[in-house]
This record gives sequence, structure tokens and C-alpha cells, in this order.
Amino acid sequence: MQEIRINPFERFNSDWALVTAGTPEHYNSMTISWGSMGTIWNKPVVSVYVRPDRYTWRFLKENDTFTVSFFPAHCREALSKMGTLSGRDCDKIAEAGLTPKPVQGGMTFAEAEQTFILKKLYMHELDYDSVPEAAKRIYQNGIEPHSLIMGEVTEIL
Repeated sequence: MQEIRINPFERFNSDWALVTAGTPEHYNSMTISWGSMGTIWNKPVVSVYVRPDRYTWRFLKENDTFTVSFFPAHCREALSKMGTLSGRDCDKIAEAGLTPKPVQGGMTFAEAEQTFILKKLYMHELDYDSVPEAAKRIYQNGIEPHSLIMGEVTEIL
């Protein structure tokens, strides 16, 4: 596997990323800023956190492959659109001006500077009662807690 040196805290929180799941024929992406990278069960993993009410969540649940892609700074406006528009309602990929690119049974985008291709290992909905008190404000007004989706890194592009 290719050695990579990045600061995952900045990559997710400051730079954002796109998580994409589905097949080249039917997929969806969304902007994320919650994620982590590390090792579990002797495997290199990337974990993301997506709420069940997001359209992309269904694609993550139904597919075994997903990607997490990072983009150069000049794509920030496209990432903003990918995080605010819904694939249920429009072709947000076209509106964001991104170029879809098939990879190993999944999708990324030609504009991405780095893509992690992931095999889903684990998916679990966070339990509201177990969320720290300080974080519960995120889930006010009926917002469901996020799901953790963990994938084994199979390739880095």
C-alpha cells in the first residue's frame, strides 16, 4: 500500500471531503467534515459519519464499496454545493461542476487530488443516549444521530 502522510484532522475538518457510494450507474455523494483514519482489526481504515436522513446514507448502507475523496482548495465552492443540495431533488454533481470517474466498483471525481477506495467493514447508528451531553445539542429538533461507516482502505488514488 502507498505510504501517505497527511493530517487527518485538517483534511476532514478544514478541507472537507466527499463520501460517495453506489455503482457507476446509480450513486450519490455528499460533503463531510466528520471522519477519521487509523487502524482497527489489523486493517487500515477510514471512518465517516453520516445521518440516516441523508440521501447518501442509503447508498452507503446498500453497497460494500465507497470512496472518500479530498479536493484542492479551488473546489471549495463545488464541495459547498455537494453538501447543501440533495441528490434526491437535482443533479447536484452537474450543478457543482464535478466530473464523475468510476473506480473499482465505486465512484470518485476527476477533480479529486486524493481518493481512498474503501471496502465497508462496519456500519452502526450512534445511540443518542450514549452521546456525550455536550454533543446532544447537535441532535435537537428530531435530528437523528449519525451512523459510523468504517471502510478498509483497498487503494489510494
